[in-house]
Amino acid sequence: MTIKSSTYNDPSLISHTRIVLRSAIVSRIGLLTLMVIWRSILSPYDTSASINPSCLSSTTTTEHHEEIVLFPRIAAAIENGIVWDSVYFVRIAQCGYEYEQTFAFLPLLPFCISLLSRTVLQPLIPLVGHRAVLALSGYLLSNISFVFAALFLYRLSVIILKDSEASLRATILFCFNPASIFYSSIYSESLYALLSIGGLYFLMSGANLLAVVSLAFSGCARSNGVLNAGYIGFQTMHRAHDAVFLQKNAYLTVKILISGILQCILVFVPFVGFQAYGYHSFCDESDPDKLRPWCKARIPLVYNFIQSHYWGVGFLKYFQLKQLPNFLLASPILSIAVCSIIHYVKLQPEVFFSLGFQVAPKSHGVNTNNNKRQTSTVIQDDQARRRRKHSTKEEGPSVLTIEDDVSMEKLGKFSIIIIPFVLHLGFMVATAFFVMHVQVATRFLSASPPIYWFGSYVMASHRKGWGNLIWGYCAAYILIGSLLFSNFYPFT
Repeated sequence: MTIKSSTYNDPSLISHTRIVLRSAIVSRIGLLTLMVIWRSILSPYDTSASINPSCLSSTTTTEHHEEIVLFPRIAAAIENGIVWDSVYFVRIAQCGYEYEQTFAFLPLLPFCISLLSRTVLQPLIPLVGHRAVLALSGYLLSNISFVFAALFLYRLSVIILKDSEASLRATILFCFNPASIFYSSIYSESLYALLSIGGLYFLMSGANLLAVVSLAFSGCARSNGVLNAGYIGFQTMHRAHDAVFLQKNAYLTVKILISGILQCILVFVPFVGFQAYGYHSFCDESDPDKLRPWCKARIPLVYNFIQSHYWGVGFLKYFQLKQLPNFLLASPILSIAVCSIIHYVKLQPEVFFSLGFQVAPKSHGVNTNNNKRQTSTVIQDDQARRRRKHSTKEEGPSVLTIEDDVSMEKLGKFSIIIIPFVLHLGFMVATAFFVMHVQVATRFLSASPPIYWFGSYVMASHRKGWGNLIWGYCAAYILIGSLLFSNFYPFT
């Protein structure tokens, strides 16, 4: 489905897109260079990265372990970069899901790594070996995905903020975000960011089919991808509201609700399917005495059990005095996230807490004579755009003008469509602080657009000191993160 917008014909936006592309590529090259430098200077804390026992399954190809490669030193250097969770992703790509605890790592990244290693990069296997090629596949996927994620973030930001300069600042900040080391390593962060941000861009542009597919795959990359169904739910809720109270069309209301529910279900399908696969793999009902505890649960979710049993994840379980350094490590990103939430809520609290159904007529210069018109939500614009699209179908692909975009500037700096972004971020902040290992918050929240929109606002305001502090924080975590992470030292 081709989506065009007249806003992207603006020379400044084309120029900004090139800047974003250069910034994303330069940042990835910089991160990879830092990783090589740090690994050449320091000795890794854990030297077990090169250990790779044979796969348990006899059906899995293992002959690569005994192959004599032409460049063993290069192979060893590449394999030494498989650290932390990268070990699991590469192992799954090579051998499949052998152990229960490996189901904490969702299958999209390992599947893509395996596919790339068996196709495009297969000629390299005789040169550096199978495992090194798997690692190269992972690095290639992560870094390319990041570049496209940055481009989608810029386009999404232009739609939401309606300010190309602010969108550019936000995207460049994303290119050098404090969790950058994970976006250049064999981790699922880049793939998730591409699918979630790309899916939201498609959703805001009216390409619902592409949005649902992309958001569904985001739930196959990281478990929190299922939360993206909330954006579809928000859109459905407002469209149904308009159909009931503005158009008074019961049939349209039912149609909207059914469509929205089905789309939300589709977003959940990949994650639920993966849990079903885990149940099928480890829960042999023919022998109840050997069933794992989670197999007997009312809702047998292997992912939740693994997080709790193997990693001690749970509500307030991390609130221990010995974990204070980890809370301090996560405090910068949590502080920025909370400040961004407060910033957007304070712009229009009555609108925010009414989820956009109540629009204050006197705020930000809104004319009180148009009060009834102002209560229409963003979905009216979406419906109008769809009607115009059908009416001009014979003229070729629809062209969306700036007035046709899903987001609105009816409330000055506050746009109703920002509400689900803020709610989503708020839920993730609460989860990171009260439930998860809190130090993971740095990368857990790093794909949330409101953080970068707020950072862009701070950098453009008169508070230059705060903007410099944000950049200093990003630079410090990039340097420290690349140093510690690449040498198998704990980071986040």
